[in-house]
Amino acid sequence: MRAAAALFLTLYLLQAMVAQVNTAIAPIHVWLFAGGLFVAYPALMMPFRPGFAAAVLGGFLCDSLAPVAFGTHAALFAAAHAVLYKMRERLQRDETAVAVSAALLVNLALFLAVSFSRVGMAHGGGGTWPRMLSDLFWSEAVVAVITPWFFSLQLRTLEMARAVDSGLS
Repeated sequence: MRAAAALFLTLYLLQAMVAQVNTAIAPIHVWLFAGGLFVAYPALMMPFRPGFAAAVLGGFLCDSLAPVAFGTHAALFAAAHAVLYKMRERLQRDETAVAVSAALLVNLALFLAVSFSRVGMAHGGGGTWPRMLSDLFWSEAVVAVITPWFFSLQLRTLEMARAVDSGLS
């Protein structure tokens, strides 16, 4: 349970940072989505239960701030975590490029799923796709840049919480 709590703290920090950036860039009509980062590390590096718990709690955190039905992000994050967790043995998950690629693919899938749920609620939703594609481009760019840093932050947080072996003994 300590690992899930430590990971949740990093996800809370990520959500706060993304919210601040979204507020700052709102005048230029861009919205960033970093949902792939909520799922990638827990699914790639953690045992199933603490990783799943952290991903679902991160989903509830995103749900509390999003204009979608409560539980939407949590359910999507849970599904993405389960799929990526099942695939992780086939991946060289300790490689930075693989971690970034996994985060980008999960972010793409989650962005599209959340976008479909939002467009379904909006009137005249077809006209919003050019903006959503722009948001997707910028979101993927940001996720690609911050994934190595965020994975390192999560590892160091888990080490400080003594939830994983640091290997420095």
